[in-house]
Amino acid sequence: MKFLNTLLSTLVLSLALAGAAIAGETVNINSADAATLDRVLVNIGPSKAQAIVEYRKAHGAFRSAEQLAEVKGVGLKTVEKNRDRISLGGAAPARPAATASRPQQVASAQPKPVARR
Repeated sequence: MKFLNTLLSTLVLSLALAGAAIAGETVNINSADAATLDRVLVNIGPSKAQAIVEYRKAHGAFRSAEQLAEVKGVGLKTVEKNRDRISLGGAAPARPAATASRPQQVASAQPKPVARR
């Protein structure tokens, strides 16, 4: 009987440590592939993970975790459950291909004069 209790205690401890390791994993939603998103995020399966990747390709990088709620099938509750798992990465947000061809306005080095009354 003592052996069974020891074995059960060891199993429970192992599962607790494994759960803590999994819970500590984060994912960069601006660079991760669908399989990684599916594996790390809670309530995100293969189809939602693929929808996140497609949204990112069409609209550019996510600027906040809350923006994930704009992806069809992902709600704010899911975003909140995953807040500690979501990373935006350190890179500047990428622009989607459709808008990248538009010229960007560059701020001039000298300020524009202000009309006085």
